[in-house]
Amino acid sequence: MSRYRLKDMREDRDLLQKDLAKLLNTTQQHYSRIENGDTEITADRVCKLAEFYHTSTDYILGRTDERKPYNVPKIKQ
Repeated sequence: MSRYRLKDMREDRDLLQKDLAKLLNTTQQHYSRIENGDTEITADRVCKLAEFYHTSTDYILGRTDERKPYNVPKIKQ
């Protein structure tokens, strides 16, 4: 994962690490380790961040440079 992308997104919104830690229900120290790439982030936390930042999980993970989230077609029942 691109640790720099997490930091850039946070700083673009003028947020502190403790703000994201609260969102992810963890400590600032643990979030700092995630942001620095010292520890892995869980899939559910990546999803929560994607929802918070209105982007895709692929963007957060550095798999694309496209910030816009995917258009997911609704399944007809």
